[in-house]
Amino acid sequence: MMQVKETARIGFTSFLLSTAMVVASGFAIGVVAQENKPQETQSQKTATKKSVSGGRDPFRKYEAPLPQFKRIAGQSPIPTIQERIAQYKAQKAAAMSARMPAPKPTTALLLSEIQVIGISRSPRGYAAIVEATPIKLTYVIYPGEPFFDGQLVAIEDSRLVFRRETVFTDGRRERAVEYKPLRQPTQVNSMTAPANPSVATANP
Repeated sequence: MMQVKETARIGFTSFLLSTAMVVASGFAIGVVAQENKPQETQSQKTATKKSVSGGRDPFRKYEAPLPQFKRIAGQSPIPTIQERIAQYKAQKAAAMSARMPAPKPTTALLLSEIQVIGISRSPRGYAAIVEATPIKLTYVIYPGEPFFDGQLVAIEDSRLVFRRETVFTDGRRERAVEYKPLRQPTQVNSMTAPANPSVATANP
């Protein structure tokens, strides 16, 4: 009887040890599998977050984007003839005080404000006689003569070639070629034309 009890106790102890070993081996396998599982990188997390947050909210009503209108810059305002003459006189006084060459009086005139009265040859080459219509003054000009919105490029037999410059409010500048033909004499302007136009000059 004692031998049977001893055998039963030994068998029960062996059963407990076997169970404990099975549980321990299972826990070790779980830990190793958890360690061997690849970790998600920071870039993958960021990509996943972006893909989720980058879409439109399905529970929010769709709103069409507002149209983008391109602003068109206009031409810069041009001062009046009186303002341009005052500016020229101030520049001339400043140049004389600094013992510098004075600016040309044509810098106060627009190309649209002059008429070509005559074209002649001088020791300096071709010269043109133009009249400033707003102030009724006459000037002798040569290639390279500056104007408020352009410059005289060349003098031909029957016309003048100008380079016009247009300034816009956004700072952009556009240049174009402009021609001014010789004014045809009429009964009125032939009577008022100077006797020797090649030397007729005036200052504003």
